[in-house]
This record gives sequence, C-alpha cells and structure tokens, in this order.
Amino acid sequence: MQVFKLCLKILKKNIPTLLIYVIIFIGIATMMSADAAKEQSDLLFTGSKVNLAFLAEEDTPLVQGLKTELAKKANFVLLPDEKEALQDALYFRKVSYILRIPEGFSQSFMEGGNVQLEKTVVPNAFSTAYFDLSINQYFNTAKLYVEQFENLSQEELVQYLKSDLNQTTVVELADGAHPRKRIFANNFFNYLAYSLMAILILGMSSLMLVFNDKNLRQRNACSPLSNASFNQQLILFVLLFTGFTWAVMVTICLFFSFNHGLDTNAIYFLINSLVFSVCAASISYLIGLVVKNANVIPAVCNVVTLGLSFFSGVFVPMELLGDSVLKIASFTPTYWYVAANNHIAALRQFNLTSLQPILNCLLMQLGFALAFFTIALVLSKKRKYE
Repeated sequence: MQVFKLCLKILKKNIPTLLIYVIIFIGIATMMSADAAKEQSDLLFTGSKVNLAFLAEEDTPLVQGLKTELAKKANFVLLPDEKEALQDALYFRKVSYILRIPEGFSQSFMEGGNVQLEKTVVPNAFSTAYFDLSINQYFNTAKLYVEQFENLSQEELVQYLKSDLNQTTVVELADGAHPRKRIFANNFFNYLAYSLMAILILGMSSLMLVFNDKNLRQRNACSPLSNASFNQQLILFVLLFTGFTWAVMVTICLFFSFNHGLDTNAIYFLINSLVFSVCAASISYLIGLVVKNANVIPAVCNVVTLGLSFFSGVFVPMELLGDSVLKIASFTPTYWYVAANNHIAALRQFNLTSLQPILNCLLMQLGFALAFFTIALVLSKKRKYE
C-alpha cells in the first residue's frame, strides 16, 4: 500500500489549509443560516399588541365588555382628551390607534341603529388593520344576538360575546413539521456546497499534482508496482477522502441543525449532499489534472467555489437571482444541488409525485459527475500517451 501511504503523507501536509475551510464553514454557515431562518420564520403570523388610547364618553356594560375584549390585543395608554395631546401621541408613536366611543352608542346599537365608532390611526400601519378586524368581529357577533333575541340586555349580550370569543382553535403543523428547523437546515446544507467543494479541490489537486509530476511518473513506470495496483490504491484513497470529508461536514450540519433528531427531510438532505460530494470529487479530480503549479491551486479553488456559490443559489437565494442568471447557473451541478435542497425543505408528503423534482436534480448531479470524470479520463489518457 505504498501509494495509499504516500497519499496520506501528502494530505497530512495540507491539513492546516483544509481546516481553515472547515472553520469558515462553521462560522459563516451558522451565522447566515440563523439570520436567514429568523427572517423567514418572522414571516409566519404572530399576534401582537397595539398601543391604544381608549376614549369612552359613556360607561355601559357593552363598552366595558368591548374594553375587556380589546385588552387581549391592546396595551391601553392613558391620554388627556385633548386634540393636541392626541396628535402628539400619534406623531411620536406613543399610540398607534385612538378609539373613541361617542355618547349614546350602546343604546343606539341595542336598538339596531346605524352607529359608528370614531378612530384615528397611524397611516399605513399593518397592526391597525388587524385591530380593525378584532373590533368588527366583536360588533358583528353582537349584532347577530341583537337581531335574534328580543329584549336582550347589555349584560346578557356581553356574557354571550365573552363565551363565543373565548373559543380558540389550536393549529398544529402536519407531519411534525418544524418550519424554522427546516429553513435552518436548508441554508446550512446550501452553504455546505462551498466548503465541501473547496476542501475536495485543495486536497485532490495537491494529491494529483504530486502524482502527475513527470519524474515521479517515470520512476513509478520502472517500479515493480503494476498500473492496476497503483490505480486501485489511488482510487481507494480518493473514495475514502471524499467519504471522510462528506462525513465530517455532514456531522457538523447535523450537530447544529438537527437538535431534535433525524426526520425524513433530513435523510433526503444527506442523500443529496452525498451525491453532490461525488460530483465535487470528479470536478476536483479534473482540476487536479489541469493544474500544474501548487501556487495556483488556492486561486483556482477560490474562483471555482466562490463563482459557483454566488450565482447558483448558495450565498444569494435563487429567489433574488434573475432568470438569465439562473439559466446560466443551470449548467452547473451546484445549481441542481441547491434546487434539490429547496425542494426537500418544502416537502410535506413523500410520494413519487412530490419526490420527482428531487430525483431529477439528483440525476442531473450524477450526469455532471459522469461528464467531468469522463473528461478527466480522456485528459489522463492523452497525457499518458504523450
């Protein structure tokens, strides 16, 4: 196993450089994934309280019932009932909603009259629209009781409203889905493409640069070691190096993004990353055959990895890239890797129809791997004859 041992010695010299990319991956991926997950998770609906000035010109059971109901969604702010003070409070955002109940409102409402509440709000505030829905729900429900029951007192009406509006519906995500965790995992595995490919290119290029040295190849040709044994040991090391690199990077992903154990989506993330590692290995092998100077390897590595990462959806989400950029990116394996991750993160059902886009992406990556490996074999054969 002389060739295999030599490969280990070559790799050992490059461990400090490879560790830099591992540390970069841990740092950047953790920060960027957490921020992206938080931003997208914040898009999910959550109720929030609004600062409200409640000005009532009468004190009736209906008004008190409304105030009790609004307390679930509002922080009441005491303000003097003066025009200038109210305007200042809105301007300086001490309150975003001023609700005024005019004198005689309750009696007129109970008699079925057309009465209106007075409101003053901060322009274009989304929270006020949500608050309007709550007020409308309260009085629309009250109107149904007033129309259906004769001689209904305000106290009875408030009790009915309290009972009805206290009922809530519990919403659970199907199939044990955890949106924030999947968003985090999706971003984390997307960033994996950069570091995984960088490590493979640096390791494989350094390895192939040594074995492609003309003098070393001539000495190997004169040695009793057969070409078959030489190639077998080299292929064995390449497979182990690729597998070990993939296992280390995936372990980091699992450690940070799957605190609650593996689910079905996680398994597909792993499969997709394994297929991409095969493709990245074939690209690294081809680059190792092309590069002839050790000083050029880091530059080539940065150009390839950063270039693919920026316009294939790794660092910049695909939603922000133009159609022309995405069409160009579709000729790279990184694009199909990221596309598969995005499909996996959105999976809720696991049948042939829902898995078809992911399978197509995996096949495209394998096709790229086969193409790069074929080119590498042709180039290697040509050099051998030369």
